[in-house]
Order: sequence, then C-alpha cells, then structure tokens
Amino acid sequence: MAKEKSGYYGTRRKFWSWGYEGEDNSQDEIRTMRDRVEQRLGIKDIEVLSDPTLDEIELYPSRIKIPRTLEDFCTTEKWDRVVHTYGKGFKDMTLIYRREFKKAPDVVAYPRDEEDIAAIFDWCGENGYACIPYGGGSSVTGGFWGPERDAFPGVVVIDLGNLNQILEIDPVSRCARIQAGILGPALEEQLKPHGLTLRHIPQSWEFSSLGGWIATRSSGHYATHLTHIDDMVESLRVVTPAGTIQNRRLPASGAGPNPDRMFIGSEGTMGIITDAWMRLQGRVKFRANASISFKSFYEGAKAVRQITQAGLFPANARYLDEQDAKFYGAGDGTDSVLLLGFESADHPVDAWLERGLEICKDFGGVVKQRAGTADNALETSRSGPQGNWRHQFRYLPRLMHTRAAMGIVSFTFETAYTWDRFEEVDTEIMRRVRTAQKEHLGGGIVCRRFSFLYPDGPAPYYSIMAPSTHANSLEAYSMLHDVASDALIELGATITHHHAVGKSFRPWYDKEVDPLFRRVLAAAKTELDPKWMLNPGLIVDKPTGLKIVG
Repeated sequence: MAKEKSGYYGTRRKFWSWGYEGEDNSQDEIRTMRDRVEQRLGIKDIEVLSDPTLDEIELYPSRIKIPRTLEDFCTTEKWDRVVHTYGKGFKDMTLIYRREFKKAPDVVAYPRDEEDIAAIFDWCGENGYACIPYGGGSSVTGGFWGPERDAFPGVVVIDLGNLNQILEIDPVSRCARIQAGILGPALEEQLKPHGLTLRHIPQSWEFSSLGGWIATRSSGHYATHLTHIDDMVESLRVVTPAGTIQNRRLPASGAGPNPDRMFIGSEGTMGIITDAWMRLQGRVKFRANASISFKSFYEGAKAVRQITQAGLFPANARYLDEQDAKFYGAGDGTDSVLLLGFESADHPVDAWLERGLEICKDFGGVVKQRAGTADNALETSRSGPQGNWRHQFRYLPRLMHTRAAMGIVSFTFETAYTWDRFEEVDTEIMRRVRTAQKEHLGGGIVCRRFSFLYPDGPAPYYSIMAPSTHANSLEAYSMLHDVASDALIELGATITHHHAVGKSFRPWYDKEVDPLFRRVLAAAKTELDPKWMLNPGLIVDKPTGLKIVG
C-alpha cells in the first residue's frame, strides 16, 4: 500500500491488540497472565481463544465508490476497514475475539493536508456520509465506533496519520507548532534534539496522537499541576465543514471565552484539529523519588491530600491500594503504596521530596525506597516498587487483549470528586461494585489508585476483574459498567476524568452536564457542522426537527 494511504509507513498495526504485526506475545507470557488471573479470581481451566486472523473476518461490502479525485488517499481495502473499526476497550476486544465487525467503515481516508480534509468533507456532505476522525485508535470508550448501518448511506473514517510532523519550534517561548496526527514517540523524537519535551505521556502514548489527546482532554505524565492536555495548548488550527478556524497564538488572554476550549474535549464532533501550538518543557535533569507504604488506605490518602495542597507539585504521586500495589509488584498486598517523585529541568528537587516524606511520616507512612540528586534517581525509579509499577504500567496494554480472549470481565473506570467527600464516595463506589460482583457473578476484584491529584480533590482510578464465560462476558461487563457509572453520577462525581465520553459514557454524560449547556453545544455544532456528519452519536444529538439543508 502506498505510503500516503497507509499512514503507518509500511508497518501494519495489529487489529486485535496493541502493537505491530510480528510483535506477538509469547506463549509463556500468555500462560503467566492466565495463571495470575486464575489465582486472583480463584478459578481454574480458563480457555484462551486464539487470536483472530484477517481471513476469519467477514465484512459487509463497501457501499461507497471512491471518486477518482480522492483515489490517491482513500481505500476500501479489508485491513484498513478492519483496523479502523474498534478501539482498545474491553468491549472492543471482546467483539474482535468474537469476530464481529458489523460496523466496519466503508472507506478509510488518509488525507495528506488540509485540502484533502476539506475535499472529504465536501464529498461526504454531498452524499450524506458520516465522517469519523481517527488519531491513534487507542480509545477505550467507543470514541470512533461507527453509527448503526442504516443511519447513514456510508461511513468514512479520516485517519490523520500522515499529518505527523513538527512544523515550527519557538525555543525562546518554548513552544512548537505540531501536526495533530503525530504519535507520542515521534513527537518526542523530533523535540529531543532541541532539548525540549511535551512531557505528556499517557499509558497509550505509543499509539495515541496529539490531536487525539486534545480532542479527548487526555491526561498524561504529570500527576499534579500539568495533568490535562488543556493547559499545554497555546492555540489550535481546526478544519470544520463550515471552514477553517485559526486561533491566535498567545500565552494568555482575557478577551472573551477561550476559542480553543470549543475543540478541546469535543471528540471530533466540531471539526478536525490539524495542528496546534503546544507549550513545552525543558528535558528533565534532576530527579528525586521514593516509595512509601501505609497500613491504612484512607490515612495514606490524607497524606497525599496534604502533599497536593502544600504546593509541592510532584510529577508522580500514584497512590495504590493494597490489591493494586500487589498486582503491579509495588507491594505484597498488606499495605497501600505511594510512589512519589519530583523532577525539574532547572534545579535539584531533594528539598521537595524531603518535605513530602515528612508529611507521609506524619500519617504513619514508612519509607521503603528513596533516591535524590546524590543518588541515581533515574535508575532507582526503574527498580524496586517504582520500577515494577513502571514496567507493568507500560507493558500491560500489550496483554490487555488476553483477558478478552479468556472470557473474563476486566476493565477500568476513572473519576474525580472533592476531598471533603472522598471517603464517603469511595466507600460507596467500592460497596456497590463488590455487591454486584457477588450477586451476579459470584465474586470478583475491585481495587483503586490515585492517578491524578488536585488541591480540591483526587482522580481515583478503579480496576475491575470478575469471572464470566465467553458467552456472557459482554453482558457481565455491561452490568458492572452500568453499576459503576450509575454510582458516579448519583454520588456527584464525574463520569470520566481523562478517557473521554465516547459512546460508552454518553448516557451518564447527559446527566452530568446541564441541559441548557447541551443545547448550546448543539447550536455550535449546527454552525460548524451544518449537516451533522462528524462523529455522530458523540457528545450531543441533533435537535429534534432540525432540517439538514443541501
């Protein structure tokens, strides 16, 4: 396939899991994962399904004939349609292993520039096709699931993989103009010679794009302060069906509502982000870190709150409960564990770590491992509890598909709420999920950690695993997913902190956001996307009675 059509420059992505073709997991790795799951759930003889092959997948024929003017960068090839059908969530993986691809797109487009995107918009608008923007394909919330087959006469996925360059660098202001289709590794590789970094590293970093991070309000490396991508955006350029918007590049402005915020978090419903001026950091030179254990999860949470409110701004402050710590190899299952780290491109950060450890000791924390400027803090962060967690965190995505292949239920959800209600809300969320697991599935596991922190509240990240069968795993998942989502909304928490709404969380998002604001969003979408063809079903629905002209 031609370079401009593939978007991946000759290296094909695996459609059934993370990674590229040829990077298969060994049988030892799969057996180890199966043994761990059986031990944790107290079950035996799990059947692990074989990975699907392209030949096993049956697709509806494409309903669209590509016009000659677009043939250079559009395709109906089977692999392209298959790999652009699903993301990387539990439901995606389960349907892949069931070999179900009923919502595969009809065409995949790989635009080379903004003119190509505008041409696709014109073509789709004239024919009533749905347009679905695609970054790296890492969504776990149905962020680019296609609409029902009879809702549109055709569906076109627009893959931004060819827009993958850093166009300009302003070293004085420490900013860069970066194309939206660039993936995490390529972005950092191009910044490195300039001594700069975006330092935004979500777990999906290897297979997610800058545009995707912005469109989903991603959170990345920093556990405090610069958590969301929002604060790293200086200005955006967006191509919409109604025209192109170029927002002025400024460090700050009080001139009315921020126009960039219309598109940050819009999930491809308002337009396609083509490039962005991003605020950068100097590359890290100084580090200090430690791991601290607590006998009580809630006592440790008080220490974490005080660290956050003290203005220390740790780069890493992942706080794992007993089960999560054991799973990640950061503890033995008896204590909760805080992985605390500070970093700077300018100065030693030992004093910040010392103050953080003082706070931990005030709440019964026991320091298990530490390193500062005089030690090799980088190496320490890659060994012991911190290193075990880091390795598991980075590698586990490549084994996520094996749980779907086992037929068990395994997924995560994350939220945020204020400190004053933390123990009350957390206790109730854990109770509801555990009760549902016991009553419907005979048991299971739910554990949590703090992934991101703010002075006014934490962002807890919950992990669920429960026994099920290949026949009922989706039903079991839906039940637990709904129980957890209902709890978040009823208890006043957000339905999602950093994984976006997608189609998975849409019913609860509608309850979280004020109805008047949703009508405002619908009015904005009508202006920017008058034919309502961009990513239908996400964020907002077409108002009843709205007529599409043209």
